[in-house]
Amino acid sequence: MRALTRPRRLVPGDRVAVVAPSGPVPRDRLAAGLDVLRGWGLDPVVAPHVHAGHGRLGYLSAADRERAADLERAWCDPAVAAVLCARGGYGAQRMVDLLDWDALRAAGPKVLVGFSDITALHEAFALRLGLVTLHGPMPAAADFLASARARDHLHATLFAPESTRTVRGLPGVAPLVPGRTSGVTFGGCLALLAAGLATPTGRSSGRGGLLCVEDTGEDPYRLDRNLTQLLRSGLLDGVAGVLLGSWAECGPYAEVRAVLADRLGTLGVPVVERFGFGHCADAVTLPLGVRAELDASAGELRLAEPALRG
Repeated sequence: MRALTRPRRLVPGDRVAVVAPSGPVPRDRLAAGLDVLRGWGLDPVVAPHVHAGHGRLGYLSAADRERAADLERAWCDPAVAAVLCARGGYGAQRMVDLLDWDALRAAGPKVLVGFSDITALHEAFALRLGLVTLHGPMPAAADFLASARARDHLHATLFAPESTRTVRGLPGVAPLVPGRTSGVTFGGCLALLAAGLATPTGRSSGRGGLLCVEDTGEDPYRLDRNLTQLLRSGLLDGVAGVLLGSWAECGPYAEVRAVLADRLGTLGVPVVERFGFGHCADAVTLPLGVRAELDASAGELRLAEPALRG
């Protein structure tokens, strides 16, 4: 697996677009998140259909074509330096095939930020555009507003990426399988990775990669099912290492850990648990598509170069 193209870092004064590729966005939370972005010296603009609603399907922020059009318009706007997803939920995989990938490619590299359901876009942008993206907090998501630590790590990654070349796991990080390895980061939400298999924007091989995976609201047997699907598909053949993030509302951690150890602990590669990304308090920002060294015993990910260039 090769490292991908890095977008440029942000600087004060940059315009950033906020889009909603997935679920409905609470107006009050988005307003608070926009205030944070303005405090960073950014000029945030909200895409036209963020609050449009779907009409029939209340779990979508807008119709599929409207959500796709918002993302495409934002990405292709030369005045926009980054596209931030407002929140996750569900729906990104419904609109991803409506995007004009030639137009997105012609617009050049930009920063994409999000996690959870945005995993569908992380994978698509990696495979179709060859771009590094950021698995990190979103401006209308609870942790972005509640956690100064999460905001600060995202801010540092965006504006001073050389300062976050070593990403340290949160307190509690530990080796599930000790050791040191290197590869290119990829992954995101487990359920979305499993759902993406055998689709036009789904990855078929993780060989040489560092799998970064987490999830929320999935019972242990469902985690088992999705991990087993990744294993049976061959996606994890030759994977170099694994970083495990949060498993919020997935049941008692002892039961979750038993599943993770059973399905991933036998791969013969270093595995670090409780690294602290995804659906958890104080979540760190992980760049996807960069070459890095994982030290599972130390609970650290050391990037070969900053996540963003310039």
